[in-house]
Amino acid sequence: MNELNITLEYVNPAVLWGAQNEHFEVFKKQFPKLKIVARGNEVKVLGDEQEISLFRQQFDKVVAHVEKYNNLTAGDVENMLGAAATEASKRQEKESATSGGGGEPIVFGPNGIVVKARTANQRRMVESIVKNDIIFAIGPAGTGKTYTAVALAVRALRNKEVRRIILTRPAVEAGENLGFLPGDLKEKVDPYLRPLYDALDDMIPAEKLKFFLENRTIEVAPLAFMRGRTLDNCFVILDEAQNATDMQMKMFLTRMGPTAKFIVTGDVTQIDLPKKQQSGLHTALKLLEGIEGIDIIHLSGGDVVRHKLVKRILKAYGDI
Repeated sequence: MNELNITLEYVNPAVLWGAQNEHFEVFKKQFPKLKIVARGNEVKVLGDEQEISLFRQQFDKVVAHVEKYNNLTAGDVENMLGAAATEASKRQEKESATSGGGGEPIVFGPNGIVVKARTANQRRMVESIVKNDIIFAIGPAGTGKTYTAVALAVRALRNKEVRRIILTRPAVEAGENLGFLPGDLKEKVDPYLRPLYDALDDMIPAEKLKFFLENRTIEVAPLAFMRGRTLDNCFVILDEAQNATDMQMKMFLTRMGPTAKFIVTGDVTQIDLPKKQQSGLHTALKLLEGIEGIDIIHLSGGDVVRHKLVKRILKAYGDI
């Protein structure tokens, strides 16, 4: 009798096996000649070598589906294992694929969240990252520039196009002097990086995100921590770039390794640097326009995807 042992590294067993192990029962029904044992993230399969080989092929398809979509139904399992799918599961798949506005899904998050480019300029970001290695996404608050950038990074990681995601932003206070902040270094800088964590929460299940953060597959750090590093085989996002100085911006852009992708997001109407200090984003936009491999995308009021009042507020302040 042959034995196959599988360790589930990036898949939540609860999602894979389903509520009350309903998906597990589909596997057992499809492979009645095999003994399948699942404990935690370990799977053991006993039986004929040919049957085990077929099981492994089908099982890998199901695992890949869970990794991509963070979701799995009994109908999905039946389809991938070759059994007849119910009409209900077909309708569910169709509704899932067409939910929400915009173009094709960028990434599927937990709890059925589908992240799509919802405006023309967000779709341009999705298209541009395929052709260019550096993108500047410039626009006012609420245009989805950071959220779309994080979605593109998560997609690249899931598709194994990169090994790591690095999210960074300048630790600059927004017009307030918060004084001394208690705690260790992580506790001091995390409040500045909270918007990046919020986007990740929408796209990666909590346990998986915790694992990625702990093993540094995903790194969230202040811009100052980038100095002296070479960022290669990774997807890097510099958020709130309008608060980077000229020196910081040059330092960041020159960290780029041969197989990296960079997205720089910023809002030139919300610069929190001291009045006498030049924003590095302004300088970069002037110097780098027209360089092959770099694309500059300007998002506008038409791209605002927050509450409808946000667009009116930005208009009142003269930002759009």
